[in-house]
Amino acid sequence: MLVDGVDVRELDPEVLWSRIGLVPQKPYLFSGTVASNLRYGNPDASDEELWHALEIAQARDFIEAMPEQLEAPIAQGGTNVSGGQRQRLAIARALVKRPEIYIFDDSFSALDTATDARLRQALNREVGDATMIVIAQRVSTILQADQIVVLDHGTIVGLGTHDELLSSSAEYREIVESQLSAEAAA
Repeated sequence: MLVDGVDVRELDPEVLWSRIGLVPQKPYLFSGTVASNLRYGNPDASDEELWHALEIAQARDFIEAMPEQLEAPIAQGGTNVSGGQRQRLAIARALVKRPEIYIFDDSFSALDTATDARLRQALNREVGDATMIVIAQRVSTILQADQIVVLDHGTIVGLGTHDELLSSSAEYREIVESQLSAEAAA
């Protein structure tokens, strides 16, 4: 894999990680405040930048509802917020960092489909030229992807756009049919 034309194995790991915003499937929040969690990747981010990231991540409403808002306490591991709220805060944290590469590892799974759709639409407008790698089990999350890689037990069994895979990959077609209505799949 190349980043800016350089093999990642040749990059200093610290330099490589500084270019990546990772949102794991089970995001971890640190003991502190909403603001300190969001500034983890960018300590100099302004409050305005934090609110903007929260807006994109569909988290602004629930943070505004907290009496302390950006200074609201977050328990170790984020145990005082729901799973979907943890995911949205972790997405906002990645946005505050403004990396060149975003990796979303099934990061939308705890969100309802309406929030998922709004979040993806906002992300597409926001990330600009950044690379987004989205690992997903929910087909609706990746329908508009430039390139979809279908894996079966770690082996690539399909590669292409949604439309290309519908006609070329039985595995992908089976996944789509199990999750989407015929109208949504087309």
